[in-house]
Amino acid sequence: MKSFYITTAIDYVNGSPHLGHAYEKVLTDTIARFRRQMGDQVHFLTGVDEHGQKVQASAKKRGIPPQQFCDEVSAEFRALLPKLNITNDDFIRTTEERHKKVVRAVLQQLFDKGEIYKAEYKGFYSTRQEQFLQEKDRLPDGTWPELFGEVTEIVESNYFFKLKQYQEWLVDFLTTNENFIFPAYRQKQVLEFLKEPLNDLCISRPRERLEWGISLPFDENYVTYVWFDALLNYYSAVVDRPEIWAEAHHVIGKDILVPPHAVYWPIMLKAAGISLPKGIIAHGWWLQRGAKMSKSTGNALNPLDLVTEFGTDAFRYFLIREMNVGQDSDFTREQFLVRYNSELANKLGNLVNRTLNMTTRYTGGIVPAPEVEEELENGLRQLWEKTQAEFIPLCEGYQFHTALERVMEFLTEANAYVEKRAPFRLAKSAEPKDQALMRTSLATMAESLRLAVAMMQHVTPSTTEKINAVLGYTPGTTWRDELVWGTKLTGAKVAEALVLFPRPAPPEKAAAAPKA
Repeated sequence: MKSFYITTAIDYVNGSPHLGHAYEKVLTDTIARFRRQMGDQVHFLTGVDEHGQKVQASAKKRGIPPQQFCDEVSAEFRALLPKLNITNDDFIRTTEERHKKVVRAVLQQLFDKGEIYKAEYKGFYSTRQEQFLQEKDRLPDGTWPELFGEVTEIVESNYFFKLKQYQEWLVDFLTTNENFIFPAYRQKQVLEFLKEPLNDLCISRPRERLEWGISLPFDENYVTYVWFDALLNYYSAVVDRPEIWAEAHHVIGKDILVPPHAVYWPIMLKAAGISLPKGIIAHGWWLQRGAKMSKSTGNALNPLDLVTEFGTDAFRYFLIREMNVGQDSDFTREQFLVRYNSELANKLGNLVNRTLNMTTRYTGGIVPAPEVEEELENGLRQLWEKTQAEFIPLCEGYQFHTALERVMEFLTEANAYVEKRAPFRLAKSAEPKDQALMRTSLATMAESLRLAVAMMQHVTPSTTEKINAVLGYTPGTTWRDELVWGTKLTGAKVAEALVLFPRPAPPEKAAAAPKA
């Protein structure tokens, strides 16, 4: 089995999880589940980033030790995972000894090689972003962008990593490896960024200013800069499993692509003699009325509100169906309800209800064998073959939203087939041909449903499991075989009904309903 290692960015524990965190987990989980379905041996890592000035300040504000603060917030992020049906294999915290050990070892190695030196720094510093700034970071009017928060001028001695000497190597690497960053236009943006000369990277903070961090192994009076600490989590989690690290893929938000993941990270690895990951997938932002959702702006949504109201799978489906990986997307409750009602309820849920109801009424709940081949049945099957041919390449290219669109197009035609074939009318006829057509139509409906949910299982795993259960079907071990049109359901005993996507109550009724 081929190894496939996938990671999320590790979440900074300066606040509770929001929609952006949930999306990244669901997207990464969708990729991980798909690769497992394709037969890969997947290792899926997520976790939390627990060091830095903001954590230290937040803990001090609450009057508790930083570790206690981290324990509490980290527990929130960990608790989110099962509620979103995330199948991570590991959860790493940067305060764990296994991580700190690797960070200190890499730092010592780079220091011994002469890649790290000490010098005095005078310049501007952003506490919010925990980074030093340059004049080029200013806006045209001379002010600093809002994302940097309060910017102060400081003078202090620090340790620096020789970043700029690797600039030419990184440009060559990205030029040669054109598919290293997805989507491709993000890689072009990185190359544009690299047209400006890099500065060496300050990788330390004096302990008198920041205590909450990993001490430099060669100078205990300093702690490690948060990015030099956090990025190494991807490697520290599998340091003893080189076969996994060799197949690493990182899923991150576009806001931390440049410079951390696309500049610092590959150069850090190159300098340390560690192989680079296979690629980086940079997703977009969820917007609300055109503005980025974030804790700082106060418009971040609690993902668990929708999960509680509509269920995990409906939430997962919306996130993957609505956003084209790499681009931004707007989130509104109204748009969520459009997807929920028009696709999950009206297309998938409708076919489930019709299949179970008619099979129960007309053939005693037993899925019959198809008996005839006619234009309607053949047309639906031909559409399936086309859908199947497009589906896997779309998913391999992270175009999950388009892949789901193809499934919905197939379900639309499956429901149209029911209307055209009308088994509810054929059942009333005494003609043997009509009875044969009726049995064939029920078999076709059931098979269409089985195939559609097989394609959706990496996005809506619980729904797929429930539908297979009411169809009386246990899938085989090879997922690709499940996408082949056939007669796997012949003779299966179906359940009488299944309510998957109930209509939400109107706002006035929901407000008046008694609370549990």
